[in-house]
Amino acid sequence: MNLPNQLTLSRFAATGLFLAALLIPFPFHETAALLLFAVASITDYFDGAIARRRGLITNFGILMDPLADKILVCSAFIAFVELGRIASWMVIVIVARELTITGLRLLAASKSLVLAAERFGKHKTISQIVCILAILVSMAYPTWGSWGHVVFEFSIGGPWIDWFTAGSVWAAVGLTFWSGTVYLWKNRSIYLQDM
Repeated sequence: MNLPNQLTLSRFAATGLFLAALLIPFPFHETAALLLFAVASITDYFDGAIARRRGLITNFGILMDPLADKILVCSAFIAFVELGRIASWMVIVIVARELTITGLRLLAASKSLVLAAERFGKHKTISQIVCILAILVSMAYPTWGSWGHVVFEFSIGGPWIDWFTAGSVWAAVGLTFWSGTVYLWKNRSIYLQDM
């Protein structure tokens, strides 16, 4: 198994460890969850970059890389609902978009078509990762002592991390909805001909 595929598989394991750190209370568990998610997100960049640079693109990677990404991101958002960090309807929008686009890609594959990632899809992914990291930082920084409060709470109108996190949540939900709508519209011929 080549290195990019190993990195992809490691993201599945990292997702399990991330969820355990996020949901099981122990000292600095929020910080551990933050670090695990950050590392998993970095592997997402490197597995694709290495595969393209070394010509190691495989059918396994084409299928499993986006699946590993979706499982990591959707798991984080679902866990945040349980922790009261995000509204459930927002996560429904995010998960529904990911399942719908995955279904569309499977339908396209059954017709021997490969749907390339859209520009909005890439922006959506970045916005989701920033949103998750912001939520994790807002959960973790109170345990970092006085320097954590100095760095993340300085602001006239309240801690800046609070409004940044709220803004990143709305940006992620908005871009997720918009990118899904654009993707479905641009590829409507794939599913309309079967209706």
